[in-house]
Amino acid sequence: MSNRVVCREASHAGSWYTASGPQLNAQLEGWLSQVQSTKRPARAIIAPHAGYTYCGSCAAHAYKQVDPSVTRRIFILGPSHHVPLSRCALSSVDIYRTPLYDLRIDQKIYGELWKTGMFERMSLQTDEDEHSIEMHLPYTAKAMESHKDEFTIIPVLVGALSESKEQEFGKLFSKYLADPSNLFVVSSDFCHWGYEYYRTIRSCIF
Repeated sequence: MSNRVVCREASHAGSWYTASGPQLNAQLEGWLSQVQSTKRPARAIIAPHAGYTYCGSCAAHAYKQVDPSVTRRIFILGPSHHVPLSRCALSSVDIYRTPLYDLRIDQKIYGELWKTGMFERMSLQTDEDEHSIEMHLPYTAKAMESHKDEFTIIPVLVGALSESKEQEFGKLFSKYLADPSNLFVVSSDFCHWGYEYYRTIRSCIF
């Protein structure tokens, strides 16, 4: 059995946002410094997944509410843009790279989710083609940098769910949302997400 660690590269760095760690750090610090934390500690946030030129300052309003001192696991739910899914899908890698530092996938939680039989598996190609989760990784890394060795992420690619599947996934995720050390990040454009995606996310976290 191989113990090789599989990594997802920051495939949109250099196009959707800068690939320079110092430059990216300065940009994120600048945007975060311009907003106030009014709802900390957040249990769930919604933020866009467009290029940072378009949405970097907007996303700061959400990530400013993250309290790294109490957050230990971060569920990142992003819609699938490239492959048709009737369920949700989980990554096949161990590490998500960012220009700031690497983020570890919580294999224990992934194991619990796999056991339900409710999830498909993303190929590495699908994972790296998709931007809806990746655009939240640098902000997640920045928001959690003071506790960067003390948290994990749980990326979930969300498909076009039927109403019955929405209820099933909502029930599944509700037990994780009840844990105050878990944070849910909902990835959205706020322009082409549509009612169906809103209904799916609402059923998962509310």
